[in-house]
Amino acid sequence: MIRLIFKIFFILGIVTSSVFAQDKPVKIAIAGMTHGHVGWILRRADIGDVEVVGFAEPNKELAMRLLKNSKLSADLWYENLDDLLEKTKPQAVCAFGSIYEHLEVVEKCAPLGIDVMVEKPLAVNMKHASKMFALAKKHDINLLTNYETSWYASNHKINDLLNQGEIGDIRKIVIHDGHQGPIEIGCSKEFLGWLTDPMLNGGGAIIDFGCYGANLSTWLMGNQKPISVTALTQQIKPNMYPLVDDEATIVIEYPGSQTIVQASWNWPYSRKDIEVYGQDGALFGPDGTTLVKRTGKKETRETLPARPYPYADPFAYLAAVLNGQIDPAKGLYSLENNMIVVEILSKAIQSAKEGRKVYFEDQ
Repeated sequence: MIRLIFKIFFILGIVTSSVFAQDKPVKIAIAGMTHGHVGWILRRADIGDVEVVGFAEPNKELAMRLLKNSKLSADLWYENLDDLLEKTKPQAVCAFGSIYEHLEVVEKCAPLGIDVMVEKPLAVNMKHASKMFALAKKHDINLLTNYETSWYASNHKINDLLNQGEIGDIRKIVIHDGHQGPIEIGCSKEFLGWLTDPMLNGGGAIIDFGCYGANLSTWLMGNQKPISVTALTQQIKPNMYPLVDDEATIVIEYPGSQTIVQASWNWPYSRKDIEVYGQDGALFGPDGTTLVKRTGKKETRETLPARPYPYADPFAYLAAVLNGQIDPAKGLYSLENNMIVVEILSKAIQSAKEGRKVYFEDQ
């Protein structure tokens, strides 16, 4: 699905990117290369909107391997972020290390006025998130969080239809995310090194995939804070994932509705899908480009085009934000949304640990 979306995007981008064209590409630097999603920028075609000026990664062997496999110059490698920032003067930094390292990236970039985009979620806990929020506000930088599901045309169509009152008020949202497990699908040893570490990742499946549902639910619910969060986590495969959960269910309570997020490293296949039930019908997004609408006994299915440039690619989106062409406020990438996401996840972890419902006014 990811490759298909990118393929369609590149075709559309050649035609439509002129609308957002700038005289010079936005200069971006990459902080960390251990996250498997770094492949999105390593494999990205050069369409003239961004220029990658360097990669900061202390593991030189990993950096050289990835750069060579992507046919990129070894001269792009820097051992640390300080050197990269000093020598290349980027306009933005994209973080592809552990979630725990997101705070350090913002601590180094914000005082220099450098915008930051991190991979989901924003932070490992509220302590880190609050520090990042304060730095972003103090130094007036954009601090964005990227999720693959932010590019899904189905999610945006569902949001549009909800805003049009197509199925009435939301009563229930059900979101399924995950796959067979990071070991099972062949994640690299460098990625697994922190993805299965409770400090560096903040948790297991509850963080890795629970964040998608928290992000979408917050957005669809107009960025309102929930009443409470209740969660259950399990270690179904403790021999494979001894330190973190591999199964999580999060129930998010709102006035008049609830969201159920099912995050798992135990699905028999990869999935990222959503169901939204309203007073008068239901909307389903079984994948990124399919919309199913149910009203009464009538059901329709629609295949949607991939989102156009610059909305189907995090780096194009970042460039458009920096160029003042997109205002990310209240959107899926926004700091406002993602502070709530981290709070939901933090309370979900607390709920699972203590075996109780956790209210948002709880400290």
